[in-house]
Amino acid sequence: MRLKGFICILLFLFIAFLFLFPYKQIIAIAYEDQGNLLAYLPLKKDKTFNIKYTHSIHLSDVVESYRLSEKNIILTKLAYEDFAVGMPSNAEGNEVFEEKDGTYYIKNMNRQFPFIDLRIGQVKANHQLLYQGHTYKLSKFTDPGSWVRISIKNISLWQQLKTTNMYSNSKNVNELTFLKLLNFQ
Repeated sequence: MRLKGFICILLFLFIAFLFLFPYKQIIAIAYEDQGNLLAYLPLKKDKTFNIKYTHSIHLSDVVESYRLSEKNIILTKLAYEDFAVGMPSNAEGNEVFEEKDGTYYIKNMNRQFPFIDLRIGQVKANHQLLYQGHTYKLSKFTDPGSWVRISIKNISLWQQLKTTNMYSNSKNVNELTFLKLLNFQ
């Protein structure tokens, strides 16, 4: 009888460990600086992503390219079309400034951040996270005007089950669109 109880306790602890151990590395979208996870994007082998938005003043696209390290998000490149308020006019240090076909690039950037705070645009910004050929509109996961924090985290199976997986959510949207095109819905 004692052996059964001991085995049950060990089994319970093992299952709890599996559910609660943060093993999955993700790009986390959290509400403000409170840490409440709104959505996440599971990382695959590719440790790079882009954030694309429409600049609020000159209304042209800006693309920021990032690479992930174990603990930091590293800004590696910036692409934009207009010099205006809030946009750099030249590179700094070892960075390289280029102009090609009307787009300005700052390359060879190595600006490291533990997280990125971002206010989701209310009117025109249309903030999007681009990862592995997929586009994820951030306003889909929170209200426009909200402050979100983008960071790298490890989460548990339990956290995965109770939070929106942006990749799975995106696949469902694409499948629904495809079904609508075929008149199945």
